Amino acid sequence: MSGKRDAAAGSPAGDDARLTEPPRSLWRHPDFMKLWTGETISQLGTQVTLLALPLTAILILRASPFEVGLLGTLEFLPFILVGLPAGVWVDRLRRRPVLIAGDLGRVLALGSVPLAYELHVLHIGQLYAVAFVSGICTVFFDVAYQAYLPSLVGREHLVEGNSKLEISRSGAQLAGPGLAGALIQLLKAPVAILADALSYLASAVFVGWIRKREPEVPAPGSDGGPRPTMRSQIREGLRHVTRSKLLLPIAACTATGNLFGAMILAILVLFAVRLGLRPGTIGLIFAIGNVGFLIGAFVSGRAARLFGVGRAIIGGAVLFGFSWLAVPLSTTSTIFPFLVIALTVGGFGSVVYNVNQVSLRQAITAERMQGRMNATMRFMVWGTMPIGSFMGGVLGNTIGLRPTLWVAAIGGAFAFVPPLLSPVRRLRTIPEPEVEGPSQPEPPLRRVVEGGDGLVEPGHVPRAPSERAEGALQRID
Repeated sequence: MSGKRDAAAGSPAGDDARLTEPPRSLWRHPDFMKLWTGETISQLGTQVTLLALPLTAILILRASPFEVGLLGTLEFLPFILVGLPAGVWVDRLRRRPVLIAGDLGRVLALGSVPLAYELHVLHIGQLYAVAFVSGICTVFFDVAYQAYLPSLVGREHLVEGNSKLEISRSGAQLAGPGLAGALIQLLKAPVAILADALSYLASAVFVGWIRKREPEVPAPGSDGGPRPTMRSQIREGLRHVTRSKLLLPIAACTATGNLFGAMILAILVLFAVRLGLRPGTIGLIFAIGNVGFLIGAFVSGRAARLFGVGRAIIGGAVLFGFSWLAVPLSTTSTIFPFLVIALTVGGFGSVVYNVNQVSLRQAITAERMQGRMNATMRFMVWGTMPIGSFMGGVLGNTIGLRPTLWVAAIGGAFAFVPPLLSPVRRLRTIPEPEVEGPSQPEPPLRRVVEGGDGLVEPGHVPRAPSERAEGALQRID
């Protein structure tokens, strides 16, 4: 305290106000910069596993289309099994320790793959276990990450924060596949996965360096009132999303896109390999195609200001949905340019969609509901992914890879319909937080104490921030 008086107000509080005023740009927000740095490293490492895990199954273990599809199913199955309880726990706990635990869990799971390979004991069953355990860690990490961001940067910086995190993901998607392809060819796929494990370790270190202290979260029932059950809090989160005229159509759009996108994801690498592409070439295609992600990250905020938030969301959904139609059209001679076009257009659309719909979700949800809202959304929109992966594997085995890609591409093209037919299309700007009705009171025993930069999710998206990015495969948050 300098004791100087505020010239305008004539009080000594002026200096304190300036000291506690949130930074105008997140470039000057040291804690966000740590979060952003850790996420950037993690996203770059994730691009290696994106290719290396299925290629380990395909090239090392000679997996069938069904086995490759089952690998993707097990990775996203935790979003169905533990997604909703994870939201309750995130609202009951401080979020930063959950982020660190999620990162360290993935370090151990992914690190076991190169170890088993070097010991000559690697088995497809271990890949299934790694995918499932990593999926559980990702559920908790992603829900906590998207709930943590609003309290870290404040409501006024949500679009900027999500855009910067998408820039990191897009940059990693641009550089990562080429690096992944080179590492896989140089070290072989199982050993290359070690790079991703180390990237999660780096992320845990940077999150641990964040200095802004989260207040202790009061335990349920600590004020002497009745202790809410996990079931009742899960129901509250479900009601919050399903009764919202903005959240429900967004959930329907994202769930549709992820269902059919996961069908393509389950067999896309196998389809490319059977058309004669080598790992290095596949990585190069993803790298070139990911330019769309980077462009989308830079223009997503501008698109919302120019066309309105609602139209930006719907336009992004149209682009990422229709882009998949280029995949089944690919032949041996055209697969390179067709995949580049599909991934560039789809990547651009998915980022514009993600930044704006995730910021909208975060901004209209009260702080105490952030964890459960994010978990409910993830349950609904990522819960379709194991179904899609399973369908992709089964259909790929029965009707063939190309017909399966046609089914998925046509289905995904209709993802934009729910928000188009909802009040989302009329949104020009992000509205104020929705007012909860009488059936959803805000009891002190479940309030998360706010502090610092303000109140208000990610995605994935996160990854999303922090969520495990699927790179050019256009996973939507």
